[in-house]
Amino acid sequence: MHLSSRLNTTVGQATDKGPKHQNEDCLGIMVPDEPAITMKGMVAVIADGVSSAEAGKEASETCVKNFLNDYYSTPDSWTVKTSSQKVLTALNRWLYGQGQRFIDAHRGYISTLSILVIKSHMVHIFHIGDSRIYRLRGGDFEQLTTDHSAHVSKDKAYLTRAMGMDIRLDVDYRTEAVEKGDLFFLSTDGIHDFLSKKEIKEVLQSVGSDFEQVCQTLIDQAKEVGSDDNLSCQIVRVDQLPDANSEDVYKKLIDLPFPPFLDIGMSIDGYRVLNEIHASNRSQLYVVEDIETQKKWVMKTPSVNYEDDPAYIERFIMEEWIGRRIDCPNVVKVPTEERKRQCLYYLCEYVEGETLAKWIESTNKRDVGQILDIIEQVVRGVRSLHRKETLHQDLKPDNIVLTLDGVAKLIDFGSCLVAGVNEIATPFERDTILGTATYAAPEYKLRRAGSVRSDLFSIAMIAYEMLTGHLPFGETFDHCESAQDFSRLKYVPAYRYNPMVPAWMDGALRKALHFSPELRYESLSEFVFDLRHPNQQFMRLKNQPMLESNPMLFWQVTSGALLVGQVITLWLWLG
Repeated sequence: MHLSSRLNTTVGQATDKGPKHQNEDCLGIMVPDEPAITMKGMVAVIADGVSSAEAGKEASETCVKNFLNDYYSTPDSWTVKTSSQKVLTALNRWLYGQGQRFIDAHRGYISTLSILVIKSHMVHIFHIGDSRIYRLRGGDFEQLTTDHSAHVSKDKAYLTRAMGMDIRLDVDYRTEAVEKGDLFFLSTDGIHDFLSKKEIKEVLQSVGSDFEQVCQTLIDQAKEVGSDDNLSCQIVRVDQLPDANSEDVYKKLIDLPFPPFLDIGMSIDGYRVLNEIHASNRSQLYVVEDIETQKKWVMKTPSVNYEDDPAYIERFIMEEWIGRRIDCPNVVKVPTEERKRQCLYYLCEYVEGETLAKWIESTNKRDVGQILDIIEQVVRGVRSLHRKETLHQDLKPDNIVLTLDGVAKLIDFGSCLVAGVNEIATPFERDTILGTATYAAPEYKLRRAGSVRSDLFSIAMIAYEMLTGHLPFGETFDHCESAQDFSRLKYVPAYRYNPMVPAWMDGALRKALHFSPELRYESLSEFVFDLRHPNQQFMRLKNQPMLESNPMLFWQVTSGALLVGQVITLWLWLG
């Protein structure tokens, strides 16, 4: 998927063991091809294995090689921060575990690590130890990292933080906007402890674009003034930022023309239209059959109303991109089709069944156990999106299908927000579609950022409606536009509509439906657990009627009492 023009950089690096018997520094640069350069960016990594450690060389090499390999193996949907932190956490645990083999763990696999990631228009910096990253912009030469070291004397310092030093990883992270012409300089202390900022800056400004030679020049100068350590440095200059020409991006998005409206019996790329499922001003859905295999699919086509709208086209392309990256039985599958297409559309799994909206409308018996089973399936589907740093943002009964076997499946990605893709700049304003008002979390109406807790709110709305046939705040909720409007709403306990809903279950729903995201559950799993298990936090006071505190027990006790009364009456009558 090409959503932006290419980031171009000029890079160079060099390393030297200096007067030491071996080089414990390690460094690497990765400038990948498309689509990785757009989705993940380019990376420069420099590490300095601690010479007093038993395995400093192995530690630095592990940090550099594993980060470059593992970072590009993380999902494209993850942000730079998430991808990097997960890789670094795993790396640190491995290094720390290896270090435990030594008598003094602090003399094991220890290394500094500084990482530069340039993605789209942003630079992301991850840093631990006393290696450094500088930026030369115009005439300003600025150190972007802070040394994690403590000086015990004028010439003696020790690291306070490093990879492999502690099981708890504390890495500095910062992000900055990038400008064309920015030059980034990464170095180990064998260089920057012996050359001043002014001296480094003068070399960077005085030589040409043979950056490997520039790096070697800095190494030679540091050695001349008495550097007694390994010496390594890297240079990255930003020559071109992506999305410089909006026409280039637009052309990439309209490589395929929009298809015409399709009638029953028409064929496109070997798929015959069997019937139309749905049509709106934004898209059309058809049931199609592969003429060769007779397998049924659902085909989604874009609306010609948006043929000249790059933001709409990008979002439509993203729907297929998202679907292909999710593998969960509770999410509709999007196949990876190799067949060449003549126009813009995508296919997804054909699911026989009914929407949850129709189920809610038609069911009379609201079995609490069955409903909780369905909600758990919905949660599994949503969590599979969240693991890819993707928010659904439009969870509602119409977007969930119950198969003939009782399997719940999410069927729409039209409003999804992918954090990793959202980091990529575009020359147009992205198409942001708010969820359906009836089920959308209040923060969306208040034009605030969504989160995992926003999807939780929508799931709780659906669960409440399934359990009661009603909505928790009535129809007024749809018309709220401000925080004051939301504050006036009154929550109706679920057991008022369905006496089989215990008070503790209603408490879980109420918490998940709180208007303030920070007061909802932190995770979907906590919500599901509290729906299944009585939480003492939600138990009613002792003076509350049993009908409200535990309606199921109330009806069991009532039935038992009636049975005993009938037995006594019968005994007296017979006596």
